[in-house]
Amino acid sequence: MLPKFLKRAAVAALSLAASAQLAFAVDISGAGATFPYPIYAKWAEAYKKETGSSMNYQSIGSGGGIKQIKARTVTFGASDQPLKAEDLEAAGLTQWPQVIGGIVPVVNLDGVAPGDLTLNGDALAKIFLGEIKTWDDPAIKKLNPKAKLSSQAIAVAHRSDGSGTTFNFTNYLSKVSADWKTKVGENSAVEWPVGLGAKGNEGVANTVANTKGAIGYVEYAYAKQNKLTYVKLANKDGKVVAPTSESFQAAASNADWAKSPGFYQILTDEPGAKSWPITAATFILLPKQPQDAAAAAEALKFFGWAFAKGGKAAEELDYIPLPESVVALIKKSWAANVKGADGKPLAAAN
Repeated sequence: MLPKFLKRAAVAALSLAASAQLAFAVDISGAGATFPYPIYAKWAEAYKKETGSSMNYQSIGSGGGIKQIKARTVTFGASDQPLKAEDLEAAGLTQWPQVIGGIVPVVNLDGVAPGDLTLNGDALAKIFLGEIKTWDDPAIKKLNPKAKLSSQAIAVAHRSDGSGTTFNFTNYLSKVSADWKTKVGENSAVEWPVGLGAKGNEGVANTVANTKGAIGYVEYAYAKQNKLTYVKLANKDGKVVAPTSESFQAAASNADWAKSPGFYQILTDEPGAKSWPITAATFILLPKQPQDAAAAAEALKFFGWAFAKGGKAAEELDYIPLPESVVALIKKSWAANVKGADGKPLAAAN
């Protein structure tokens, strides 16, 4: 057994170590996309347990995240709509993808289970244009000859806030429907022809869950967490696919990140028999010369930790971790772009 004075010394040493960890813990703040909120929250909890540093993330929508990081009111912004290289340069920001997921149409129809209903891009566009008004419309019945579809009116649910999820959804509809492209187009916020607006993926999920006959679009983790009925989609190759990790990965495999300035990539309507047609990356935005260098350095540590240790948690929520080759490119971009007042990089290249 240890003498009492050694026990006291050991306890004191542990207390000092704990105090030191807390003293060096740096809290970081972020705001933006609701799309990645489930995984960012899970990572933040694990990171705090391991390091003592907190990551406070406000799930306010991509538009809000872009505004806040441009105003420098948060450590980092998050957006599912990537900024183009010229916009990044003008705002003094750098950008990288953090994780990949899928956007899925979800419905609330009696007697219809997840995956029972199939739609294609044309039918989906006509529903959100308000041209297909009931669930027994011939266009839907043609795609679902064995389904028992009622004459129930379709209640469209969409985002009311500036949203990267909306950007990717409307980008997809613009690719598959000439009418949608000319009448509505693609953006983080659009003039919706019909429907009920709700804030965030959370709001659309709740609206669909509480409205009979509803259809909306959410990130897949929200569909799973809220036990919503997802729809299968016919993809660019004409194959009917379900939203799964494998179908998101199939679409993402087409991305050439190395040749994309600012890592700008849109992953909708990608070719491939197994590709989910509304796949998207979610992006982090960070100032190249941050006002709070310590917080920015901690943010880079957090996202580096997520790349190294957060893959399993991401997969459990049906997100797709980025390949190691892409992570290596991202870390090189950190070293080249994010610097303190002394001009030195806030993160190593590896």
